[in-house]
Amino acid sequence: VGSRPLLRVAQPVVAAAVVLAGLAPDLALLVPALLVFGVAVGAVDAGMNMQGVAVERRYGVEVLNGFHCVWSALGMAAALWASAAAGLPPALVMAIPMVLAVAGSLYAGRHLCALEEEKVPAVADVAAEVAGRLPWRPIVPLCLAMGFLYVGDAAVSNFTTVFMKDVLAAGPRVIPLAYVAYQAATLAVRLGGDLAVRRHGPVAVVRIGGVLATLGFLGVVLAPNQVLGIVAFGLTGVGLAVVAPQSFSAAGRLDPAGTGVAIARVNLFNYVGFVVGAALVGGLADAADMRVAFAAPLVLSAAIILLAPGFAPKRARSAA
Repeated sequence: VGSRPLLRVAQPVVAAAVVLAGLAPDLALLVPALLVFGVAVGAVDAGMNMQGVAVERRYGVEVLNGFHCVWSALGMAAALWASAAAGLPPALVMAIPMVLAVAGSLYAGRHLCALEEEKVPAVADVAAEVAGRLPWRPIVPLCLAMGFLYVGDAAVSNFTTVFMKDVLAAGPRVIPLAYVAYQAATLAVRLGGDLAVRRHGPVAVVRIGGVLATLGFLGVVLAPNQVLGIVAFGLTGVGLAVVAPQSFSAAGRLDPAGTGVAIARVNLFNYVGFVVGAALVGGLADAADMRVAFAAPLVLSAAIILLAPGFAPKRARSAA
């Protein structure tokens, strides 16, 4: 049916689930609300990237970094709202932004690409893909890169506060600055990411991103003080920022019929990486210490460098 009807249903459900989570009086009601949120946000995550790829295909130039830049900007806005509204009841903190989210969803839903706009007129070698037999092999490097990216993102999202507090002895005013540096760097890179990809190509941009992310996590592992720790977390954001949008963009090129199958497969590894990353880094921190734990995303960020050629797969090059 295409991603438009999926998004028009799933986006309001995401907002409703957030409100329900804020209203839940106990764990028995919170868990179902979070389960509904997980199902709906997975649909939104895949659907919005299908829309982005459809727009990118129509324009004929890279635009997905810009799409993800908006995501980063509103993520920062949500964090600032949560900080500013800290004294309000949780139900209000959760519900007020969701009113805006539903209004935006209802407005945008009418203007999303329809099924016929997402798909590309069939050519001789596309029929099998439309039937759902898109091969896995060229998608695997993109899936792995996405998974490794989100191991790093999970490490930063879940354990930056612990690292700054327990390892670098930062105070309450300094602790949040590391995550702010990470998100701000992600936003800044995505602002110019499309221009960089157009000029240098996705392989070079992803390879450089892998190098910078590796150096960033190395800086975290070795950070001697709070200032260098904050800088190191910012550098990881610079490196990891380009991987997700370029993964979806490359998946779109591997699916010339516009079925969305490749994008949905790559999107799965967003969640695989985040879940594995939280367990891996947390487990290493318990077994050894937090510096050793951050060596895991360091190694996997280095692996992204080796996976970079997969962002210009032979199939996409021959199609071009």
